[in-house]
Amino acid sequence: MPSAVVSSQGAVAVLRFGRFAAMGTVAVLILIAGVWASWGTAHHVMLTKGRERGTVEVTRCGADTCSGPYTPISAGSQPRGSVVIEKSVAVRKGQTYTVVVKPGSDDVVRSGPAGVLYAWVPLGGALLLASVVVAGGLRRTRVAWLLAGSGIALLTAAFVTV
Repeated sequence: MPSAVVSSQGAVAVLRFGRFAAMGTVAVLILIAGVWASWGTAHHVMLTKGRERGTVEVTRCGADTCSGPYTPISAGSQPRGSVVIEKSVAVRKGQTYTVVVKPGSDDVVRSGPAGVLYAWVPLGGALLLASVVVAGGLRRTRVAWLLAGSGIALLTAAFVTV
């Protein structure tokens, strides 16, 4: 074989490995960011042992938050005149929601299946975004379909439950 062909094949192999490494790193970072963004709320909802649990009846809503009186359900939890819950499409004035109080504050997050699924919505978006990177950059279509299907399933379950 001529040496030009051998060096050309080597360059192609190096470029292919570089693309694989770069796109793999991007996909992993997207997934880590999705877990990181979700875990900020999810750990309050999923690890409820020892946390204050109760209900909040939403009486007021502002631009970003809603508030209302808190009624305890768990032992040791104290009633509060007003707690704050993040305003979203899942929170409406006049409704009552089961919640978990964030330690050391008057902020609450939804609990139960709806709260768990809603907390993991950022991961669902990250799965969808990572599927595009995996399909286009890594050319792994089966893995990309698996990631996209998981993201769609998570987002759909959150939408239906909330």
